[in-house]
Amino acid sequence: MKKNIRLGTRGSPLALVQAEEVQKKLRAAHPNLGSEAEIEIVPIRTSGDWKPENKERSFIELGGNKGLFTKEIEEALQSGHIDMAVHSMKDVASWLPPGLEIAVVLERIDPRDIFIGRKVRTLDELPSGATVGTSSLRRQAQILARRPDLRVVPLRGNVDTRLKKLSDGIADATLLAVAGMTRLGVTAQISSIMETDIMLPAAAQGAIGIEIRNGDEDMRRLLAPLNDADTHACVNAERALLRVLDGSCQTPIAALARLTAGDRITLDALVARPDGTSLIRLQHSGPVRQAETIGADLGHKFKGMLPADFFAA
Repeated sequence: MKKNIRLGTRGSPLALVQAEEVQKKLRAAHPNLGSEAEIEIVPIRTSGDWKPENKERSFIELGGNKGLFTKEIEEALQSGHIDMAVHSMKDVASWLPPGLEIAVVLERIDPRDIFIGRKVRTLDELPSGATVGTSSLRRQAQILARRPDLRVVPLRGNVDTRLKKLSDGIADATLLAVAGMTRLGVTAQISSIMETDIMLPAAAQGAIGIEIRNGDEDMRRLLAPLNDADTHACVNAERALLRVLDGSCQTPIAALARLTAGDRITLDALVARPDGTSLIRLQHSGPVRQAETIGADLGHKFKGMLPADFFAA
């Protein structure tokens, strides 16, 4: 085993908290690793990280693909500059670069979204014409499908930045992930948690994944105790759906898989137009050992129902 292990991550506050969680879990699983210097966190600035020149640009204007948050980290992994990469799995592209794999997925925490309002506690309490700030087309589509009388405005930045913009009156409300708020310890800001029948989360939301180079058996063995098999199966199903639908940040797709009785998995998913005028929601279940097949099958079912230009429109 290597003496020094380099753990690559984005440099945002949430990403660093997640990397520290992995660091702590590794030390707990392998007490013989010793001092903190032996597991080094390496922050890497990615294309999608908030920059002054891009602060008012949407993800669509910046290219609209999930690789914005992983490209430079994965390049560092491929080159050997780092030994593993820690990602929010919802940010990881459907197709990984050659030579890389997701070795481990940590146990997922609450995958739902939360509502934060300046004067109200829920989406339904917002008055007609109120503004909701979000840069997520998935959230936008579901908001407008339920409340077409609201306005959705772009709202970018890390959690603290978005909360400050909200308090400054940029919008009347915003939506964020429970997982991020929980990991950052700012749950007091939550007005309400949105149930999944109202706001279905992004595929793999709430899950942390660890990426390694194919064939790196040292890292695979080191990381094995951190893997949560149930979460890994659910994330595999959700990501298999995305691969079939070619999901990106420009595509309003939501997906959440859950394990049910009898070692089965149920995948709940939806696709929508960004303006919320068309939204289709489907479910598919099967044995957990067939998680990826279940996700792919549901993706093909969506494709068979949608017009060829659905996502382009």
